[in-house]
Amino acid sequence: MGKILPNKQNNNSNSLSVAARRRQREREERYQTILKAAETLFSRDGYHQTSINQIAELAEVSVGTVYFYFKNKEDLLIQLLDEISYLLRKMVGAEFRKTEASLDGFMRAGKVFFSDFCRLHPEKVTIMYRESVGQSPLVSEHIKKIQDKIGSDIIDALERVAENTGQGFPGEKTAEIISTSILGIYDYIASKYLFSGDYAVDIDTVGDDAVNFLIGGIQHLCNLESNK
Repeated sequence: MGKILPNKQNNNSNSLSVAARRRQREREERYQTILKAAETLFSRDGYHQTSINQIAELAEVSVGTVYFYFKNKEDLLIQLLDEISYLLRKMVGAEFRKTEASLDGFMRAGKVFFSDFCRLHPEKVTIMYRESVGQSPLVSEHIKKIQDKIGSDIIDALERVAENTGQGFPGEKTAEIISTSILGIYDYIASKYLFSGDYAVDIDTVGDDAVNFLIGGIQHLCNLESNK
């Protein structure tokens, strides 16, 4: 995931010389090192308070090297958002697929957001739900595209559960409305409980309550039953 690196070869890596493969690997590692430095600083100090010079210093590269891989700081944020959203979709999707498209799988996938993604990757959560808010129109449009992809994943999962249980949706837009509601609730919970500074909050408990509420609504609306 992430953008194609400058001068990256399109040929199969097996056809490259040892030296060329090493250079390609070094470019990819440098790209990831810069991204990680930006993630650390954006989440700790804030996007607007972080400079390219600071990112270069933390990544232990020159400022010119940062600009070789990224057009500007905005480009860094956009690439970070792509990497983060890819990881989130991968984690949630893998959990859903474990249960062969059941409602329980849908529930477990929802809880993974809180128990695994939020708990294990707080810096990524901060970038996605705090530092990307209120940025330029370009960043806002990119966030919308990411939300559309995640929303489409949710709709596909709901349709697979409905098909697997032999149930349908009461309306043409029901799955889309459920998906939009889930995105809105998760966004609000992330903003309210993860960035409130209240360290007494148990994010797993918050996540369980939110997911159980959503699952209850889905069951009532679509007449879907859990396997439990």
